[in-house]
Amino acid sequence: MSDTLFLILGFVTLFMSGKYLVVGSVQLAKLFKIPTLIVGLTIVSFGTSAPELIISLKAALSGHPDIAIGNVVGSNISNIALVLGITAIIFPIPVASKLLKFDWPIMMGLSILLFIFGLSGFLTWWNGLFLILAIIIYNVISVIKGRQNSETEEYNSVVPWYWSVLIIAASSVGLIFGADWLVNGASGLARNFGISERIISVSIIAFGTSVPELSTSVIAAFKKETDISIGNIIGSNIFNIAAILGITSLVAPISVNKVILWSDMLWMLGISLLLLLLMLGKTGRLKRWSGVVLILSYSLYIYFLLK
Repeated sequence: MSDTLFLILGFVTLFMSGKYLVVGSVQLAKLFKIPTLIVGLTIVSFGTSAPELIISLKAALSGHPDIAIGNVVGSNISNIALVLGITAIIFPIPVASKLLKFDWPIMMGLSILLFIFGLSGFLTWWNGLFLILAIIIYNVISVIKGRQNSETEEYNSVVPWYWSVLIIAASSVGLIFGADWLVNGASGLARNFGISERIISVSIIAFGTSVPELSTSVIAAFKKETDISIGNIIGSNIFNIAAILGITSLVAPISVNKVILWSDMLWMLGISLLLLLLMLGKTGRLKRWSGVVLILSYSLYIYFLLK
């Protein structure tokens, strides 16, 4: 199969899988009386981050550390600047106070921690163990907080729980295969132009693995499930750092490229801070102009990346 065909097939599979992941997740939230924000931060973010996990594990075990870590850093940049930017332009996104007080600080704290770990030149097994413990604690607290606040929402589940679980499982599998096809196609085309693994990983592969977040967030926005739109992104970024790099570095140490450390990671931290500033607006939502600012920041990152 040609690289172009892999690319197209990957995009289609990822888009359809993202659509049904939202459907199954919302139904599951209603059944177990969990707010959709929490579902976006946990179940949906786990499913949409599955491609990054598979890619990082494969890359680390096959001796491609720039892809293993660049995939995650680039994906986090793309998730905030590109995915949230596009979603906010389509439909302004309300910002829940929990995101500002709890979830964003966790995402930023883990991003800073990743940078500190990277200063040693390697992500080691104990770094991985620490990150995995962090994601476990974060999710336990998120679910507990979600259940405590669940009485404020209305729940009318219309399908049995096992159908929701089946939809989520099938969609997650589709995301994995779709991402694999897309990345294979994109990487094959990029290598024909002699692009380095670092640039491929933080741009093309990162964008490819962000397509699930893009499709999930955009579809959720059209369905007015905006808590999933933003919760999915922040939850995915937390999962990318803590779970994906945690599991990967626990399996095999990851060498940290100094260019990724002092360029791409700093961009990740800067764009995360930009998101906070945009969320702190008086309207309590990410408006369309905020989306434009985020997309411009992503364009600027890609410009300096390819310069």
